[in-house]
Amino acid sequence: MCSRDDKYDYLFKVVLIGDSGVGKSNLLSRYTRNEFNSESKSTIGVEFATRSIQVDSRTVKAQIWDTAGQERYRAITSAYYRGAVGALLVYDIAKHRTYENVVRWLNELRDHTDSSIVIMLVGNKSDLQHLRVVSTDEAGAFAEKNGLSLVETSALDSTNVVTAFHSLLTEIHCVVSQKTMSDRRGNEVSPNNNVVKIQVQPTENTPKTQCCK
Repeated sequence: MCSRDDKYDYLFKVVLIGDSGVGKSNLLSRYTRNEFNSESKSTIGVEFATRSIQVDSRTVKAQIWDTAGQERYRAITSAYYRGAVGALLVYDIAKHRTYENVVRWLNELRDHTDSSIVIMLVGNKSDLQHLRVVSTDEAGAFAEKNGLSLVETSALDSTNVVTAFHSLLTEIHCVVSQKTMSDRRGNEVSPNNNVVKIQVQPTENTPKTQCCK
């Protein structure tokens, strides 16, 4: 018998990208296991975890990949962008360099994924307000310019973590549903739809018909 987690209507691959140390792994563990490790080490290679949610009475299973932020692993992790329909692009609000590098990560992401991918900009470690160097207005302007949504989170105290993932998955579901409906309408109006081609044999033979899809 299949477990409850094995039953789903949609399976969405989501990637977490951004510099090393911005908290991607803790965002993943907080969302999927409600855990936080203050001494977690940098991810080597790629890890992933899953969680299922309900969206419009449909079960959506998210397969969330945590890609390593270190430069030396970029060649390895780039292959894991393939097939992703959503991404959380994470920076640390207390480290401006991680925010500056968002441009590079965004370009790399778009080079390796479909143009319809849903991307959310995430300013993590919002609990470090006293150390903030990236303002919400600055990040918001960048997000608006690049067609991204923005949310600030804290994996430490759980602020907006579930909201970020659920909002992303809901938007992905919306995009996928609209594409499915569009494809169906295209098939309905296709001039070749519901047309059965009949091949007529010479009159001296018994007529035969052949249906072609």
